[in-house]
Parts: sequence; structure tokens; C-alpha cells
Amino acid sequence: MNNSENKITDTEGINGSQLKDSGISNLKYMLVGIVFGIVFVKAEIISWYRIQEMFQLQSFFMYGVIGSAVVVGIISVQIIKRFNIKTIQGEKIEIQPKTFNKGQIYGGLLFGFGWAITGACPGPLFAQIGTGVTVIVVTLLSAIAGTWVYGLLKNKLPH
Repeated sequence: MNNSENKITDTEGINGSQLKDSGISNLKYMLVGIVFGIVFVKAEIISWYRIQEMFQLQSFFMYGVIGSAVVVGIISVQIIKRFNIKTIQGEKIEIQPKTFNKGQIYGGLLFGFGWAITGACPGPLFAQIGTGVTVIVVTLLSAIAGTWVYGLLKNKLPH
């Protein structure tokens, strides 16, 4: 198949790929996810203990990890913008300007409280479950339910 046969007409947002991946080619995402999970486990950033240390201001470790990620993200976005970097498939990456609204404060607080209470944020939930911390399934189901409720209430929430 050539690229024109892989084209799809409906995009998924501004940066949604115009190319349709086959089922087999999606295995690369699973592989990256597995490696990502292993790195999270080995770096102890999914550790409930490490997360509680952070929220109790007893250790700089997690703040260092998060701060490093923010710096890498800022640098990466600037490189993408400055050099007009494209995706692996050669598609343009468009970074849309963000507007602030007070709902972000409420959402951030709710997210932070949930993270502090459960010792888990959405990113490493599956890695935590994979390490045998099966009680995190409750957090996973709660995150899914919260996302569903947000979808229902999105238009009624403060902007």
C-alpha cells in the first residue's frame, strides 16, 4: 500500500494523523508503553511511598523528576517550533495556544487531591497494577468513571 491508500478523511484533532496505522504497526505503541512502565518501576516514580514523601514534603526526589520532565518538555516544544520538526510520517506538528480559565485551577486541585490520597496518577496506573499493587484497580476504575462524568458535565462546568 502506498501513502495515498492509507489516507483517512476524518482527523482526530488538530494533530491527528492523516495516516491509518495497521493493527500490527500499533504494536510499537505497546512496546513503548512496556518500556515506559519498566522505567517508571525501576526509577521508583510509581512507588506509593515516593509519592507520599513528595506530598508530605519529606523528599525532593519526585519534584526533581517532575521538574526534569517539565524542562525537557519546554526544550522539546521550543525545538519543534524553531526547526519546524515534523512527525515520523512527515506530517506538520501544530502547537495551539492555550487559554487560561478558572476550571483549570479546580481540575488541578481535584487531580492533586486524588493523587495524594491514592498515591497514583493516571500515567503509571497500569505499571502499578503490573507490579502487583492490585488495589490500584480501584483508582483506575475511579479515573475512568471521573472521565465519563466529566464528559457528561463538561458543558455545565465553569469556564
